[in-house]
Amino acid sequence: MNQLAFGLIAADDIDPARSPHWLLPEDAELIFGTISSILVFAVLYKFGWPLFKKALAARTESIQSAMDESETKLADAQTEAAEIRSAAGDIDAERQRLFAEADTEAESILAEGRARLDEEIVELREAAESDIALIGSRASGEIRGEISTLSRRAVDRALAGGMLDDAMQQELIESFISKVGAS
Repeated sequence: MNQLAFGLIAADDIDPARSPHWLLPEDAELIFGTISSILVFAVLYKFGWPLFKKALAARTESIQSAMDESETKLADAQTEAAEIRSAAGDIDAERQRLFAEADTEAESILAEGRARLDEEIVELREAAESDIALIGSRASGEIRGEISTLSRRAVDRALAGGMLDDAMQQELIESFISKVGAS
């Protein structure tokens, strides 16, 4: 509270550095303070405001470039994701194509193998038949030789015993050979 109002302080005791009013300063202080404030604000407006505008514009530009860059990266990522998705579909299609190609190739190899085996079987049968024919002719020849040897021995024994004459002997040999040849 104001001590002067209650009469506690005398009027002579008032400090001359203090203004008479509690809210407003002295007139000279008010004039010089206002002028100096106007000068400071004018200098700030003239030199600081362009720097401030430039700093704000640079900040806005850097933010805009960051946003543009992020949009570009987002678009690139979406494009790459679409390519990956289409490549995944292409991979499935390629896998199906390769499986079909492998199946076709396996079937052709299997068919070629069967044809080759059939040819080998035919060749083996022909070789076996020719071997059988050769063995049959050899056996027939050996049997004829053995028969002729045995028939000579039998004829010689029969002749030694006096039972056959030469014509009879020749007829017996030829008939025996023809029967063996026919069988």
